[in-house]
Amino acid sequence: MLKTRMWMGSFLILLVICVLLFDPAPWYPFLLLLAIFLAAAGSVELHQLLGATHGLPVWLSGGAVLLVLLANWPAHLWPSLFGNDSWRLVLAVFTVVVLLSFVVEMVAFRPPSQSAEVPPTSSGGVVIRLSLLVWITVYLGLLPSFLVQLRWFSVAALALGIFVPKCCDIGAYFTGRLLGRHPMAPMLSPKKTWEGLMGGLLLSAAAAVAINRPLSVVPGGDPAAAAFGLVVGGAGVLGDLAESMIKRDCRRKDASQLMPGFGGVLDVIDSILFAAPIAYFWLLC
Repeated sequence: MLKTRMWMGSFLILLVICVLLFDPAPWYPFLLLLAIFLAAAGSVELHQLLGATHGLPVWLSGGAVLLVLLANWPAHLWPSLFGNDSWRLVLAVFTVVVLLSFVVEMVAFRPPSQSAEVPPTSSGGVVIRLSLLVWITVYLGLLPSFLVQLRWFSVAALALGIFVPKCCDIGAYFTGRLLGRHPMAPMLSPKKTWEGLMGGLLLSAAAAVAINRPLSVVPGGDPAAAAFGLVVGGAGVLGDLAESMIKRDCRRKDASQLMPGFGGVLDVIDSILFAAPIAYFWLLC
């Protein structure tokens, strides 16, 4: 398992470095392709975990996620048509997705059975499917948009948004294996320990300082960069625990087996999803 994690982790790091260093502006096509792949794969994984049980079509949830993600690009490419605020289009597309989901459900709607065996307050699943669609779109479309937007701010900002939470993951994993004694959240993730958390946060702070020193993207020097690393790394831990909660609720150990040694796409990006908004607001607001 450790050997598989090492080679797969090295491949993912190399892929991210290529996206950071060799992606031509302002299109950033490699980032676009990577975002599309991760969103599509993550949507399929969530559909297998949740959507299929409740009848949510994978094309609907996956399409909604991709539309919201793609909405990040036009304002940066054609500002004369879409304006300079990319978030306006992202939120507009998100709103259209929600409204269209109601239309899809209305077209397919059939009243629940009126038989005596069915409680009069029971639902045919419309509310559950609509709620799932909105949640999946936020989780895999809106939250990653914060990370994508960092690229137009600077390559260093994007590097911080990716490597700080992942370094926290790495530090927590190895520190937990070596020194872990006290479980942190046994109901959500039995292998996570407080010792691992401390090791992860220290490594995330060190990573933030190391990235910020030559690039100076976090105002305030080393102390501010270390604080950034601790806060963003901590947000990443919450993202990891949130995805663990979803898997435990669905009685699954991994989201899928797409990423050898890690599980699925969701198991790789879970910490980044929660860390990205914190990094965005810290650096741009």
